[in-house]
Amino acid sequence: MVLETESIQLLAVAFTMGIGAIAPAIAIGMLSGKAMEAMGRNPEAADKIKGAMILAIAFAEAIAIYALVVALIIKFV
Repeated sequence: MVLETESIQLLAVAFTMGIGAIAPAIAIGMLSGKAMEAMGRNPEAADKIKGAMILAIAFAEAIAIYALVVALIIKFV
């Protein structure tokens, strides 16, 4: 019985980190791609676009950190 509970707990941690890392990675890729397109179309606005892109990437990366925190809580609590 204890082994089953531990296995389910480890699977929950794996799925949490898997999904929690894939979604921000896709978001960061899309953000970067669209920012590069925008800079290519309007090079004069590159500084504004770059600042907004970095801010958006930081918010997307925060989601991965939240997933890590949830996975650690599942594993150790």
